[in-house]
Amino acid sequence: MPPNIAIFAVIFVASVALFGWSCFRRFRLVTLGKADNRFSNIGKRIGNMLYQAFAQRCTVSHGYRFGLNHLVLFWCFMILLIETTEFLFNGVFPDHIDLSLLPAGLYHALSFIFDWVSLFALLAVCAAVIRRLAFPPSYIVARSLEAFVILGVIAILMITFFGMNASEIAQGGVEAARYMPISSLVASIFFMDVSAGSLVGYANFFWWIQAIAMLSLLNYLPYSDHMHVLTAIPNCFFKSLTKVNTQSREEFKESNIFGVGRVDQFTWKDLFDSYSCSECGRCTDCCPANFTSKPLNPQRVIHDIKVNLLKNGPLMLRNKDPILPLISDGQEQDGSISEEVIWECTTCGACMEVCPLAIEHVPKIVDMRRHLVEMKAEFPEELLAFFENMEQRSNPWGIAPGERIKWATDIDAKPFEAGTTEYLFYVGCAGAFDARNRRTTLAVAKILDAAGISWGILGKDEMCCGDSLRRLGNEFVFDRIARENIKMFAERGVKKIITQCPHCYSTLKNDYLQYGAELEVSHHTELINNLLKEGKLELNRTNDLGKAVFHDSCYLGRYNNIYEAPRKVFASATGQIPTEMERHHDKSFCCGAGGGRMWMEEAIGKHINVARVEEALNEDLETICVCCPYCMTMFEDGLKDKDAVDRVQVLDLAEIVARALKKD
Repeated sequence: MPPNIAIFAVIFVASVALFGWSCFRRFRLVTLGKADNRFSNIGKRIGNMLYQAFAQRCTVSHGYRFGLNHLVLFWCFMILLIETTEFLFNGVFPDHIDLSLLPAGLYHALSFIFDWVSLFALLAVCAAVIRRLAFPPSYIVARSLEAFVILGVIAILMITFFGMNASEIAQGGVEAARYMPISSLVASIFFMDVSAGSLVGYANFFWWIQAIAMLSLLNYLPYSDHMHVLTAIPNCFFKSLTKVNTQSREEFKESNIFGVGRVDQFTWKDLFDSYSCSECGRCTDCCPANFTSKPLNPQRVIHDIKVNLLKNGPLMLRNKDPILPLISDGQEQDGSISEEVIWECTTCGACMEVCPLAIEHVPKIVDMRRHLVEMKAEFPEELLAFFENMEQRSNPWGIAPGERIKWATDIDAKPFEAGTTEYLFYVGCAGAFDARNRRTTLAVAKILDAAGISWGILGKDEMCCGDSLRRLGNEFVFDRIARENIKMFAERGVKKIITQCPHCYSTLKNDYLQYGAELEVSHHTELINNLLKEGKLELNRTNDLGKAVFHDSCYLGRYNNIYEAPRKVFASATGQIPTEMERHHDKSFCCGAGGGRMWMEEAIGKHINVARVEEALNEDLETICVCCPYCMTMFEDGLKDKDAVDRVQVLDLAEIVARALKKD
């Protein structure tokens, strides 16, 4: 029973009104963002929300075992939301809203559940506090005042729950007392010899403390870093229905603004993402740039977008200019996110894969790159030659297109002919121009011939797919190349494509789909696996590799879910299962070349490829198996850096299979 209905009713109504006003002020800022349709396929979205938010799928996966504590706290919170709602409304309408008005069985069951759940919540809070004090993980700001305030308020809610119920049980007359073992135990320990008058005083005291704590927490959330309590579940509802493995198209009109240089140029979902970050730090923990001591911190990027929105949003709503720039150049202009941070991303996607709340980090970073490249012509100096080479000769090195066919000097590589050739072998720039990767190209060609595949090439007419251009933010040149490639594919009658490069694979399959090109694209690992299953390819197992580890390419694995096909092919070709490095499959570590980083200097911290090579060398291996020309280059460079070239070889899976081909 509430101690004073009138006083509480005034406080309750004022608190709810203030909470509503705070939410309105915060969430109307999200409307500043550009349109983004996240309301399609409601059924699938509800399923995603149940799986991601309510089942806490990402919270308890990826090796973060303490996520179980969050799972316990989350579900305790959800269950106690019923009790909390009843408590608050009972304070205003005690004669009409009370659990004791329910049928006895249901009332007793709920009393039993709430009693135990409150204990679990209190224990989970204690565990979180101990972890933050005694075992703070490196990837979060563990000892923040705000975190302890939130945990402290939750602890107060649980303690006052037991204090209030125990003092009422000690007074007698609580029908459900025998179904509340924890509260009854507290009553027997602390209130056995307390007078009736004092018990009433205790009950009132705990009631008011609980009410004030609840309403205070409610009004603190919209202004705290724990705003995700309000936004996490809807953010999972609005998550992308497909893998975030591409960027949005731009419309090139004279008056358009390209990329994101102000916070209101993000989409509303981007801005909602910034409200939803729980600052768990997992994105930062798995970021290869952050791991190698570079300034990029994915969690911080999302946080800084929120801070920028809160600072500038109210001004923008009044049609005034923002006072805090979004992007800082680190010299003349101070802003929320430095250019240095923006250029360090390898777009490996590990941050998005591990995020429990489906926040999309990479598209935001690429959008800011677009602004720098297309609106301000500001980018790292070494990219100038790359952009010029791509624009003029459609390859990163600026080599004459006639050189593209040199890899096939000693074989009979036929040109693709519509109606005659089934597959276009899209060699890619690295496969055509890079001396080491040409060996992989020849191996793929040998395998295709052995399987009797009808394949052809475009020769000097082949152009770059544009992957690095798009990830680096040069959407204008990418758009031109994509349209020209798609036009050529249509004119030549190309419908099926084989490629050995995961970056070409992902771009042709996912990015070109935005242009209406529905191509059947196969990575060579997928194709070989299918050929083996169909019996079109027979192998003699080769066992001259020694101990071998397998490295997952980000653009094959995380971007396109191709993990098992290459492992099955490796097992078929060698008779052994490849050794896994510490980080593999969806937790794999980037080689450092994605996102256009292949063409940039790595001046800060340890080189990412060296860090990955060190991880491989921990396995005491003799062979590193890769499925990507970028990975090939980065691993070979890393081995040189570690002076391990003489004892460890890097082979593409195609080279291993080509060695194992049965000879006639």
